[in-house]
Amino acid sequence: MKKIQLRVKVTPKSARSEVVGFLADGTLKLKVRAAPERGKANAEVRALLAKQYGVKASAVKIVSGETSPLKRILIE
Repeated sequence: MKKIQLRVKVTPKSARSEVVGFLADGTLKLKVRAAPERGKANAEVRALLAKQYGVKASAVKIVSGETSPLKRILIE
């Protein structure tokens, strides 16, 4: 199976969770409803990307940026 690596910018505490689109530098922009506390926003990022790419949430890994709005994501 092919692996996908993404740069993602996350905006937490938004009105709804959605994939917004790509920024000029190729970074994928996401909005999530969850607050950035105790991993809630990261869990929602994994769930949103899993749904978008048709994989299980366990296949979406945050490689770097656990506590940052800019993250590197690996989808297996």
